[in-house]
Amino acid sequence: MNEHDNPSESNNNIPKGMIAFFAFVIVFLFSYIALYTPAISGWSFYTIFEEKMAEAEAQASVEGTELKDSYSGDEAAIAEGAKIYASSCAVCHKADGTGGIGSDLTAESKYGSTQEDLYESIANGREGGMPPFKQQLSRMKIRKVIAFLETL
Repeated sequence: MNEHDNPSESNNNIPKGMIAFFAFVIVFLFSYIALYTPAISGWSFYTIFEEKMAEAEAQASVEGTELKDSYSGDEAAIAEGAKIYASSCAVCHKADGTGGIGSDLTAESKYGSTQEDLYESIANGREGGMPPFKQQLSRMKIRKVIAFLETL
């Protein structure tokens, strides 16, 4: 008999469901670590992203939409650039480019007005509030936005 009056559970077995769940968690844990740890499996979001970007650029050049350095005068590119501008830039620079939160795009820019200066400003951003857009917009889309900005 017990030396005290409190009931004791020292002779109870662990439920079989809990043992099975514990074994499943251990197997899942080791599988997950083996599959998704870059040092073990080599898997990484970065490699997948780089592969998809390379595929997209290869597909774009195959489809005839080669990556140009300038879309000046290309009416289709300017129209597409206007759509991209409306969805990404008009919030800060207004639909007509006269500036609101962002700077006036119809006036002379303090960072320069050449295509390369504009590309640098859009892709990498500028101090004082202009965020970089190279993660959201491809090189081709940025060039089309620049072609649209030249028409303002």
